[in-house]
Amino acid sequence: MMKGHRTWVFENRPVIVATAAVGGPFEANGNIADDFDLLHEDLWLGEDSYEKAHKVLFEEAFFQAMKKARIEKEQVQFIISGDLINQMTPSSFAARTLSTPYLGVFGACSTSMEALALSAFIVNYGGAKYILTGAASHNAAVEKQFRYPTEYGGQKPPTAQWTVTGAGVALVGSEGDGPRITSATIGRVVDMGLTDPFNMGGAMAPAAVDTIEAHLRDMQVDASYYDLIVTGDLGKIGRTVSLDLLRKNGMELEEERYQDCGLIIYREGQPVLSGGSGAGCSATVVYGHLLNRMKRGEIKRMLVVATGALLSPLTFQQGETIPCIAHAVAIEYGGDHS
Repeated sequence: MMKGHRTWVFENRPVIVATAAVGGPFEANGNIADDFDLLHEDLWLGEDSYEKAHKVLFEEAFFQAMKKARIEKEQVQFIISGDLINQMTPSSFAARTLSTPYLGVFGACSTSMEALALSAFIVNYGGAKYILTGAASHNAAVEKQFRYPTEYGGQKPPTAQWTVTGAGVALVGSEGDGPRITSATIGRVVDMGLTDPFNMGGAMAPAAVDTIEAHLRDMQVDASYYDLIVTGDLGKIGRTVSLDLLRKNGMELEEERYQDCGLIIYREGQPVLSGGSGAGCSATVVYGHLLNRMKRGEIKRMLVVATGALLSPLTFQQGETIPCIAHAVAIEYGGDHS
């Protein structure tokens, strides 16, 4: 049912039956390496282009999730996924490999929660029994599209972020034992007039704040209702800006209760400047590290607010500002909250 202006509440509480996270060499040296199902030693993944390697990340994550759930691809009704490459070809080509009905979605780095919200909506209303959903990014493929090829060696400012090489996938089902998807708040496009593609965190922060406030208002709950509110990939700059905006609007969040996937994925000392980014950032952190924490009983209620910058190389070259969005999904596990 609809609650408030922008929030779906899922009465049947679709289940996250199984998840998988696949990463690259930089992620293997990161802060949450133990939460990945597969880690690769190089960026090529045995392919002859980075874009083909990007596709392989998706394929491996899809098959890992199905293997863990002990189901065959024929039992999956839909794949709902996306990425950052032109026309989302890695996602589409991976869906070609599985030969499963496919819906490609694009929300930039918010894609993981956009896809999860849509998957939960379909499963909640009986449109499918099983849906595979996820998002991915590849550092070398994405960087050359949105910034400069890594071979160029262009120096980045401290506000820039490091694109994650990884895919995070969830199998959403109508029944089973696992974390439950309880609600989702759909973001609206927020554009504060920023034009710097090397400061995505600062650009996306207002959209994250807008969605967090809308979710709490629609659900009529306080931020303390959640053990954790985690943003997609605001990084150091964006997280600071969003905290300042929340305080300005009268909401104080404890440091431990408000975290960011772009700051979780890498360890201190890795040269990631302001933190991690990319569609695979929130996908791998949530479907790997955070859901593992849930299953250990460390988190019972979590609001994941994935953020995205809806620019393209063309709009940047034409002098456009950067419109941003954030989608939020609430996940609960472990019975009654205490």
